[in-house]
Amino acid sequence: MLQEQNAMFDQILNIAQQEKVDGIIIAGDLYDRAVPPVEAVIALNTMLEQLNLVNDFPLYMITGNHDSAKRMQFGQRWYGDHAMYLATDLVAAFQPITVGTTQIFLLPYLDPMDARVYYKKQGWSDEQVQTIRTLNDALQYILPDMVQLFDPALNHILVTHFAVSANLAEPIERLSETLSQVGGLATISNQLFADFDYVALGHIHTRHASPSATVRYAGSPVKFNVKEAQVKNGQKGVEVVEINDHQVKRIFHPLVPQTDLIVLSAPFETLLDPDFYQNQLIKQAYFAITVEDFDRVALAGRNIRAELQNIYGTVVELEYQTPENELGPTVDQPLSEDISPEQAVDQFYQKMVQEGLTTYQQQVIAETFTEITRED
Repeated sequence: MLQEQNAMFDQILNIAQQEKVDGIIIAGDLYDRAVPPVEAVIALNTMLEQLNLVNDFPLYMITGNHDSAKRMQFGQRWYGDHAMYLATDLVAAFQPITVGTTQIFLLPYLDPMDARVYYKKQGWSDEQVQTIRTLNDALQYILPDMVQLFDPALNHILVTHFAVSANLAEPIERLSETLSQVGGLATISNQLFADFDYVALGHIHTRHASPSATVRYAGSPVKFNVKEAQVKNGQKGVEVVEINDHQVKRIFHPLVPQTDLIVLSAPFETLLDPDFYQNQLIKQAYFAITVEDFDRVALAGRNIRAELQNIYGTVVELEYQTPENELGPTVDQPLSEDISPEQAVDQFYQKMVQEGLTTYQQQVIAETFTEITRED
């Protein structure tokens, strides 16, 4: 969807120019994977050049859980000479950037292991380090240490990348993110950030998940999947934030999609019916389609995706919903993003051997995914 992202970028640049902003925050997940395709690298490089080198906008960025922090460290030594800041590790969190009357703190995505390594280097004993077992444990130490660096005469902004909720009894729905508890993706409370005047969050793809008026998700610039397309009032956009004397004012600027993402769910015969599809934005939008009551036998040998794309144009997601008396849904896309990798393995195992994973197996799987994430 690079063409769509480029169109949104043009709008973002235009808003920044019209509002004459003092800087631009990108709160993590510059890419959607640790090793992005070449086309994505070129696109981001072009965007950052336009913002920073051509238009002189300072950039305040952090790495997210989808980014490879190690790879993103490339070139950092001269970024600061151009007011381009990219925090990739915990050390950077304790190096506030003063901009006018404001201190900006950049806290990239991390897991408890990163915090243990950092505090071990600060001289902590092994016993002290072992008290950091969860992300919440880590932040209980990290955030107060950041507050110690506050200049009381200035405003204080934090840029970070986690799943943050106002009420942990009702965790937020993670759009386009896994539910994995491995690596620190568990939900944390926005009360941890009470000392900051404003918190700019990355990770969740909708601004409606923002836990408070001053702890905010910008959301993704485009709709990346079905869930994002189904969000009620899911208008994408950017927020221009003004902060004076610890008072925050926000103005939301909507972004207009060049090509929208439309979700359809109907039996295959209905999807092929001109009376149905002629009422859709065929060849004008991206489509995510669920084929209801999918009959494997009756449709055997037919290229379902090709037939649908011939009518509708670009089909970005295709799912088959089988009758209740058959085995679970058949998809030609990866498993639903609202389950963790561990849960996906567990579901597959249960379907194959008709029994659940043992505690030992669950532990091995969790450790494996943690290791894979750290390698990325």
